[in-house]
Amino acid sequence: MSKMNKWFLTSGLFGLLLTLSGCVSTNADGTPKESGMIYRFLVKPLGSMITMLVENFNWSYGWAIIAVTIIVRVIILPLGINQSRKTMIQSEKMQFLKPQVDVAQANLKKATTREEQMQAQADMQKIYSENNVSMFGGIGCLPLLIQMPIFSALYFTARYTQGIQNSEFFGFSLGEPSIIFVAIAGIAYLAQGYISTIGIPEEQKKTMKTMLIVSPLMIVFMSMSAPAGVTLYWVVGGVFSCIQTFITNVIMKPKIKAQVEAEMKANPPKTVVTPRKDVTPEKAAPADKKALNSSKQNGSGRNAGKQQRK
Repeated sequence: MSKMNKWFLTSGLFGLLLTLSGCVSTNADGTPKESGMIYRFLVKPLGSMITMLVENFNWSYGWAIIAVTIIVRVIILPLGINQSRKTMIQSEKMQFLKPQVDVAQANLKKATTREEQMQAQADMQKIYSENNVSMFGGIGCLPLLIQMPIFSALYFTARYTQGIQNSEFFGFSLGEPSIIFVAIAGIAYLAQGYISTIGIPEEQKKTMKTMLIVSPLMIVFMSMSAPAGVTLYWVVGGVFSCIQTFITNVIMKPKIKAQVEAEMKANPPKTVVTPRKDVTPEKAAPADKKALNSSKQNGSGRNAGKQQRK
C-alpha cells in the first residue's frame, strides 16, 4: 500500500499543476481566455466580487482576496468533510480486514502457477467486495473534479484581476513575489501535513513522510515565482486546510473509529480466504533419496530374513 500511496501522492501533485494550468484556457502570453467556460462562470464572477469589495467597502485587494477565498472554501467545505469522512470510514474498516489481506498476500507469494496467482488476486478483490469496503480507501474522483476547477479559478482570479498587480498589502506589493508570503505558505501546508498525522497508526505515518515534505515544497516552489497576490491565496488556503484537517482528524476521526469498532464487533468481517496449504511435496536431495532407498532396502531385507526364519 505504501507504493500505491506514493503513486497517488505524486500523481495528485502533478495533477494539481496540470489543473492550475489546464482548467482555465490561456492565451500565448499566459493570460486566461475570456471565452473559456471556467473563466466565464468562475474566474470573472470571483474577480468581480473582489473588485466590488474594494470599491464598495474601501477594502484593500489583499483583504478582498482573503475574503473571497474564505467564502469559496466555506461553501465547498461540506463536500471536503464528507469525502474525508467516507475515506476515514473505509480506512478504519480496512484495518479489520488486514489479517485476511495478509493471508491473501502470503498466498500470492506462494503461488507457483499463473492460475494460482490469478486466484490469489481474485481472493484479494473478494475480501473487499464481500465486506463492502473499497480497495482505494474511499478515494473518490467526483469531489476532486468539483473542487479543482474552483481552486484553479481562485488561482487565476488572484493572478489576473485588474488592480491587484498595482496594490499593496501590509507594505508588500501584490504584483511581485514575496519571500515572506512564500515562507508563511510553506509553514501553513507543513502544519496541515502534521495535523493530518494525528491519531493514525505509526505504520501509516511512515508512508506519509513523503507527503509531509513534498507537499509544502511544491507549494513553495510554485509560490517562488508567483506574484504575492497569488501566494496570499495559497496562504489562506493553507490555513483553511489546517482548520479542515483539524476538524476531520482530531474531532471526527475518534468518533468514526469508535463507530466502526462497534459495527465490526456486531458484524465481524466475513472470512473469505484461508492460508494456502502446499500440497506439492518438496523435492528431496539425491543423497536423501539414496538414504531413503537404502533404508527401504535394509528394512525389506530384515523383513525377508524374519520371514525366512519363520
